[in-house]
Amino acid sequence: MSALSYLSWVDAATQIQQGKLSSKDYVESQLARIESLNPTLNAFLHIDAEGALERATKADQKVSSGADVGPMHGVPFALKDIIDVAGMPCTAHSKILADRVAESNANVTERLEAAGGICVGKLATHEFAFGGPCFDLPWPPARNPWDTRMFPGGSSSGSGSAVAAGLVPVALGTDTGGSVRNPASMCGIVGLKATYGLVSRRGVIPLAFSLDHVGPMTRTVRENAALLQVIAGHDRGDPASANQPIPNYLEAVDEGTSKGLSGLRIGVIRHFFEEDMQASDPVRAGIDAALAVFESLGASIEVVRTRPMQEFSDGNRFLLLAEAYAVHQQWMRERPQDYAQMTREKLAPGAFLSAADYVQALRHRPKLAAEIDALFDSVDVIITASSMDLPFPIDDPELVARCYPRQARAPFNLTGHPALALPVGYHDDGVEPALPLSLQLVGAHFDEVTLYRVASAYEAATQWTERHPPLGDRSTD
Repeated sequence: MSALSYLSWVDAATQIQQGKLSSKDYVESQLARIESLNPTLNAFLHIDAEGALERATKADQKVSSGADVGPMHGVPFALKDIIDVAGMPCTAHSKILADRVAESNANVTERLEAAGGICVGKLATHEFAFGGPCFDLPWPPARNPWDTRMFPGGSSSGSGSAVAAGLVPVALGTDTGGSVRNPASMCGIVGLKATYGLVSRRGVIPLAFSLDHVGPMTRTVRENAALLQVIAGHDRGDPASANQPIPNYLEAVDEGTSKGLSGLRIGVIRHFFEEDMQASDPVRAGIDAALAVFESLGASIEVVRTRPMQEFSDGNRFLLLAEAYAVHQQWMRERPQDYAQMTREKLAPGAFLSAADYVQALRHRPKLAAEIDALFDSVDVIITASSMDLPFPIDDPELVARCYPRQARAPFNLTGHPALALPVGYHDDGVEPALPLSLQLVGAHFDEVTLYRVASAYEAATQWTERHPPLGDRSTD
């Protein structure tokens, strides 16, 4: 394994700025790893090796000249293939857009490049960020680097797989019903769905306008906070963009690692994963073990309750189906055969929802958001499950259909609260390799600072994020 494969991007940027690491060497190392492992993982759909190396050479020249550089200078990144990069394909992993090349950058791409980042390519997704792990598309689905027979989560599947496998240090995904947090959970990395409106969606192929988020996916909490620092901010080009001050997220990380969690109040929504839906034994055990760590760090723990999870999930589903069908209506009428079967079957119910159904879901939404808001009158952060199950075989359609919707992420797309998937260990049933465990941290609106404080304190105490997939131990054979 290359010594650079799991180097923190924050440390790499510092070394590049100090002249201790060449951006060209760093990018070459990552490209070599992509070339070696991507045929097994299928994480990348498009690799811009020539362009990335050219930009890395220019990055090194800029450092040599003594010019000012951005916080991400010379660091490679990759994007889910629904996020535009000017001059690169942006296909949404679909035959329908197989020949599409983006004419301009998405807002998040602009911010990453302005910070000095170097895009090395585009990453696999579920078709239009919605379908599922399909085998009837122009490109195969991404696989889980912990065990390549397993599902890596979705729809930001390539992002989760690539970051966990050390193909790139950071990636962006999107999250409409949990699609950043799902692969983060399944691949053992950190994934954040920030508060709705904090990160612009301009230049991102939409799935559901009122639910879509763009989010950072990294191996550690510090890297995640530093990446959010780059991509967060108001954008007049996104009607939903919030004009909010952007705090220093890295200060929150430092506070968590140096001071612990003394005085912090954690509320646990247990009924989401013990009553409304039954999480698997390993997932429940992982959450309970993590709660003991949080308590040892000085936090107080109490159980909190809200409405049954299904009410939140149903609201998210109604809005998602109606809005997704609105996006795809013309293609569904003119080119239904060009969708994967799974995508077509998931989109079709949206055609049968009435305007009244949609309006009623919109009317109910603020009431549900207010119920989550009320929980923060007595606690500072909420913990609940992310996925209810461990990663499962990607080529078993029955397991995919059963396990994929077993999650507690969609409620917070509906309510817009920030939510972070955090690794909390690994389950080993005696057959290597072990598979990742994760939980979900939820904060008050625009309080990503507290999420990072809590997550960094736990990470420092456990160091789970320092463990990486035993690549090569399993194959798809």
